Amino acid sequence: MNFRLESSYQPSGDQPEAIDQLCKALSQGVQDVTLLGVTGSGKTEVYIRLAEKTVLSGRQVIFLIPEIALTYQTLARF
Repeated sequence: MNFRLESSYQPSGDQPEAIDQLCKALSQGVQDVTLLGVTGSGKTEVYIRLAEKTVLSGRQVIFLIPEIALTYQTLARF
């Protein structure tokens, strides 16, 4: 399956650093990652970027959506 994130959104603020640090942790064998932050702080974007990098490296991802109201918009991103 081909997976490529098509988005005009660019990570901002602390997101690029979080993505880089989490990518390093995942490449070192960390299997579980949890981000803490208030609603609307950009956690979902970080998770989506990590999922993309993980799938492109040949690994699998299970993406859990935190609340039913976010299902449609999250699936639309994939």
